[in-house]
Amino acid sequence: MNAIETKQLKKSYGEVPIVKGIDLIVEQGEIFGFLGRNGAGKSTFINMLTDIIQPSSGAYTLLGVKSPNDQVKKRIGVMPDYSTFYGSLTAMEHLKFLSALSGKPVAKARCMEVLQLVGLESHAHKKTEKFSFGMKKKLGIAQAIVHEPELIFLDEPTSGVDAESVIHIHKLLIQLHKSGKTIFMTSHNLDEVEKICTRIAIMQEGQIVKIGTMDELRNFYRSTITVKIKHSPVPKSEQVKLQQWLESVGTDLEMKDPYVTINVDNEKKIADMIRAFNQCNIDIFRVEVEEPSLEEIFLDE
Repeated sequence: MNAIETKQLKKSYGEVPIVKGIDLIVEQGEIFGFLGRNGAGKSTFINMLTDIIQPSSGAYTLLGVKSPNDQVKKRIGVMPDYSTFYGSLTAMEHLKFLSALSGKPVAKARCMEVLQLVGLESHAHKKTEKFSFGMKKKLGIAQAIVHEPELIFLDEPTSGVDAESVIHIHKLLIQLHKSGKTIFMTSHNLDEVEKICTRIAIMQEGQIVKIGTMDELRNFYRSTITVKIKHSPVPKSEQVKLQQWLESVGTDLEMKDPYVTINVDNEKKIADMIRAFNQCNIDIFRVEVEEPSLEEIFLDE
């Protein structure tokens, strides 16, 4: 069963198309990263899946159930980027109220357990009017997971949060993933998406332009691989032959003992180079490979 499946999901406002027919499958148990510049249509897409707005056309299922569906809503958790809370209520009171609103009310013990998970246990009985922006973010995650949903939507879970809290939230997401939860998250923090997401989609102008694992995206966008090899001294008798051979397999060759740096167009040539060095009785101490980061891939769009 797929956690999310959409078929030609579209949304327009008047004559302006915002989401232009998205076909997407997110499998159960994934941490799925959803990327795109501001205005790409990410929030509109999520708002359709969570029944905040209605699609103009197309269809979708959540957890195998044709949606929108009131019963499946009890099995999902949502943390929108614009989370706001009632200033007169405490964190504990929010979780009690919002879990009941979801149709799956929970006990105080569960509320405290979740507040501890997000690092708010010492603020359980503090009114949210006194919460910082980062604390409200944590409470937003807490209310999204307090009723133990199977599918969790997180919109920018770490934006505006201090570095220590970011690490804490990352550990929590990995823990939720290991427990079998499916997480669908947007983020402008490309480094965090690269670290924790199992698959990634890049959205541009209302359409998904590329989707895959980090390795698949790298392979798609990579035109050259920069290889830096640290080695033992090259015997004088082998210097000319080795240089000529390297020039035939790559570009931008630079030979400065004890390093060789070269650009090649596929990984197989790295293995060929290692064999060539060995045949010349040259020991290899280290091989460094520079690959495009998610940020480079994203900005390429």
